[in-house]
Amino acid sequence: MGWLAYILNLASRVPIEKVLFRPRDDIKELEKFVATMTAPEATNKAPPEQKTTPSTQHPEPVPQREDIATACVPCALGHFSTSAGLLNEAVRFKDEGITSNEILDRVAKVLEEQNTLERVDLTPEKIRSAPAWEQEIAESALAQSRKLRHSLENFQGIKQLETAAADTSSFYRELNRKWFKQRFAHLGPEKAERIAEEVGKLSPEDKERVLKRAGELIEEV
Repeated sequence: MGWLAYILNLASRVPIEKVLFRPRDDIKELEKFVATMTAPEATNKAPPEQKTTPSTQHPEPVPQREDIATACVPCALGHFSTSAGLLNEAVRFKDEGITSNEILDRVAKVLEEQNTLERVDLTPEKIRSAPAWEQEIAESALAQSRKLRHSLENFQGIKQLETAAADTSSFYRELNRKWFKQRFAHLGPEKAERIAEEVGKLSPEDKERVLKRAGELIEEV
């Protein structure tokens, strides 16, 4: 049975969190710990008759694990979801006019969301480090984010705001579908673990929505 078929079969019986998140093997970790405690220590003692001249030694720096920069498309989904909701809310206050505080405050929050997406989650370095198929999705999200941001930075009327709200909602829906379908098409043990890691970085609300949508797409495949 192929990996994708296994995931689909398993996902139909258990929550998606259990499909994506590998449970921790506490017994195995304990055995490793005991092994390190009981292993004989290697000694490099100088002979008793030898005397060494004290010298000042600087401890070597402990190597740090490098963070692998990867494009955070799930994070982009969260930003577009939030922006779509804010813009739809802003349109509800159109009768108050374009200078309504309700509209202006929500537009400001959308700009903040898209700025974070572009400057933190989808930087050129992170996109370049991603797989080819993921780069395409990330580039698409980045281009749409810039388009939306430039539109809102210069918006001049309610009609323009309504267009931005409709376009953002539509793009979020398509991005969400494409992301999960491509993710499951390329799914493997390492990629499944990476999904769990990325989803774990989301806010509780975004995480719940992403996992729910993942479950729906598994059922559709």
